[in-house]
Amino acid sequence: MNRFEGKSVLVTGGSSGIGLAAARAFAAEGARVVITGRDGATLEQARASLGPNALAIRNDAGSVPAARELAKAVAAEGIKLDAIFINAGSARFAAFPDVDEALWDQGFDTNVKGAYFQLQSLLPQLNPGASIVINGSINAHIGMPNTSVYAASKAALISLSRTLSAELLPRGVRVNVVSPGPVHTPLYGKLGMDAATLEATAAQIQAQVPLGRFGTPEEIAATVLHLASPESAFIVGTEIVIDGGMSQL
Repeated sequence: MNRFEGKSVLVTGGSSGIGLAAARAFAAEGARVVITGRDGATLEQARASLGPNALAIRNDAGSVPAARELAKAVAAEGIKLDAIFINAGSARFAAFPDVDEALWDQGFDTNVKGAYFQLQSLLPQLNPGASIVINGSINAHIGMPNTSVYAASKAALISLSRTLSAELLPRGVRVNVVSPGPVHTPLYGKLGMDAATLEATAAQIQAQVPLGRFGTPEEIAATVLHLASPESAFIVGTEIVIDGGMSQL
């Protein structure tokens, strides 16, 4: 299928994991894909895998000035966006007594403040009928120990999606959320845990998934693609949970 033939899509944090899987899915459907990331080498490698029509913009997802620069860079390329996947995020887990201001600021700057001002800055670049998909998390719902900052930041994003859904609908822009459960991505190597603790935590999490496994980035990307496409035109302000039944059963 070529549902995105002649259309342009932005994926933040598109150099690895769920973001890269989504970018590849959009590209396979004919979209011109713009991806962002912090690491220049990883970003360029991802761009090359998306084909000659893809564009990579090095950008700090937690910075308000960078949000403005991202919008300028997209406009300078003459790109009008038909979909945005707000995916860039930070996940640092720590027990409540061990959380410091730096961990809090990193989580909320990247997951909430950056996302908010990216969308605000990019609003003039959105075509009528555009779709915004925000990457949430089931951690906003399940009360998992050691995730207080991460879960709160994702809950804020889910709330933001509902508010923006109402505010942007007169512009013809839809906003929805995908909330993944545990997924095999590089993010799990960045949780601030040593290898043994990470392995034990992953085993504990997997045991709570009724399907008995972690999800794949491609499984999340398929739902992102659906929400961004015209076939989901009647879905607005909705959160779709993709967690193997972890928060449902």
